[in-house]
Amino acid sequence: MHILNKRQLLATAAIAALGLAGAPAQAEDWPTKSVRIINPYPVGGAPDAIARVLAEKLSKKWGQPVVIENKPGGNGFIAIDAFKRGAKDGHDLLQLDSVHLAAYPFMFKKLPYDVTKDFEPIAPMFQSFLFYVVPTNSKYKKVSDIIADAKANPGKINYGSWSIGNPVHLGVEELETLTGTKFEHVLYKETTQLYTSVATGELGFSIGSAGTAGGMYRAGKLRFLAVAGPKRMEAYPDVPTVAESGGPASPYEVSGWNTIVGPKSLSPAVQDKIRKDIAEAMSGPDVKEKFLTFGYVPLQLDKQQFAAFIQSETKRHANIIKTAKIELE
Repeated sequence: MHILNKRQLLATAAIAALGLAGAPAQAEDWPTKSVRIINPYPVGGAPDAIARVLAEKLSKKWGQPVVIENKPGGNGFIAIDAFKRGAKDGHDLLQLDSVHLAAYPFMFKKLPYDVTKDFEPIAPMFQSFLFYVVPTNSKYKKVSDIIADAKANPGKINYGSWSIGNPVHLGVEELETLTGTKFEHVLYKETTQLYTSVATGELGFSIGSAGTAGGMYRAGKLRFLAVAGPKRMEAYPDVPTVAESGGPASPYEVSGWNTIVGPKSLSPAVQDKIRKDIAEAMSGPDVKEKFLTFGYVPLQLDKQQFAAFIQSETKRHANIIKTAKIELE
């Protein structure tokens, strides 16, 4: 009996060893076919442009086609639905914005997804700190001028964004809370129309990224008053921070960030492979050049750091949304 138990133990140990040896091999064999990265952005936008550079690099690395599939609209829910109906082995991935993970769960009464059950955040991509933008001939020279005007004319100074709950809207809501001001929020269907309205003076100001507002800035139709980040941007060294411009000091920030997520059931070994390969691809000089163009900052975080970052961002968004009493159906 003793001998039999020993044999059983040896057999069990051998099987376990084979299982452990098989896990890395399985990850090394992945992908076995083309990989689809679904995103909620229109073709040609800055996040989409980064995704396409990434896809090209991953195709070479993985020896399989990596295809970007754009499904814009519906607050990103169209793309999310396509992902949820897709492959569960990592051959279908999803590019998400920060609002999908950190803001919408506190804003919508009903969501067509569950952050904790449907997504496994795998690879952080980039963060975009946004600029306060005004018409070139605006009377505002500093963020403190906007705040002072709003205090003198409560509810009469307008700004624009493209939806309820996006980083611009939440950033101004937080500004109102911190400074005791109130602004009028004007909604636009798309960003080109929005920043054109800033340039013509129909809007007092807005907040925008180097990707969405940078073209009109470079054309001399907009001015960047300040960047809502912890420090000045490398590509815009002459633009002060909001704190330097008389606005709220850090930790006040207005930013968005992007990540690649996979299904919750995806094996840790495949997750690690995707994370490692994306981090390597995103560190290339051509990607860094695009980051400078769009005003992006690379999110170089390991798994634990990224989890802590998401938790911090989720708490921050939840506080803003609760204070502003934002609720959507």
